[in-house]
Amino acid sequence: MTTNLHLDFYRNTNGIGDFVRKARRYPLLSAPEERRFIALWQASRDAVAGHRLISSHLRLVISITNSFRRYGLSFDDLISEGCVGLMQAVDRFDSARQCRLSTYAKWWIRAAMQEHIMRTFSLVRIGTTVAQKKLFFNLRRLKRELCGDGEGQLSDADIGTIMDRLQIAGREVVAMEGRLAGMDVSLNAPTSDDDASEKIDALADTSETPDMACEKASEHGYQQRLLAAALAGVPARDAAIFKARRILEDPPPRCASWAPIMACRRNGCARSNTACSPSCASMC
Repeated sequence: MTTNLHLDFYRNTNGIGDFVRKARRYPLLSAPEERRFIALWQASRDAVAGHRLISSHLRLVISITNSFRRYGLSFDDLISEGCVGLMQAVDRFDSARQCRLSTYAKWWIRAAMQEHIMRTFSLVRIGTTVAQKKLFFNLRRLKRELCGDGEGQLSDADIGTIMDRLQIAGREVVAMEGRLAGMDVSLNAPTSDDDASEKIDALADTSETPDMACEKASEHGYQQRLLAAALAGVPARDAAIFKARRILEDPPPRCASWAPIMACRRNGCARSNTACSPSCASMC
């Protein structure tokens, strides 16, 4: 694997500036040299061949990285991801193709950087489908074309234009615009320079406090004891009717003893009602 290469070039760089300067000093390969080194690397994992292939295309990695700097991510991380994509391209390149390695590798480099941006741009994953990723990387450019400075919200006409160009639903355009407009904010960030409090301190907790939960449980238990004591002082039939009408939401349907009581409940009968139906007359 290309990741097993131990190249002095990567170990002996002091910062990204040194990396860029060294990358520019490495010579480019001619087409015959490129094919020869690819054959050596893919056949025997020749370290020298791998080094020449990777180092001669680092200019391409740096060039592509510059096009992604507008996303505000670390330039070093983008370079690293681009190098990973370049290594994958070297591994997978078919020398029988009628093209140079750079033509093939640029797509792997771009894909690796785009995947890194999608993973790290926000704590909340932004795009999971191909259409959403395409919208993420093209929305700002299209917004500048349609709105001039790229500021402000998109109009309905602009949203319709983007829908037609990218073949994506309007709700996806609106959602992506909102997510790109607002960056992640840490809840541990200070509220001001003069205040030691954090933003998380201003969030209200709507759940019950421990004392409220304890008080509620105690009150509920007290009410249950009062009700049990009251029902203990009435006849069993009256207690059963009261429970069926006022307490039980849905008594077990297979309980035969509840059938006449529920019939009383459905018929609206009361103890003093003299017009009971025959089905519940015995209960009233």
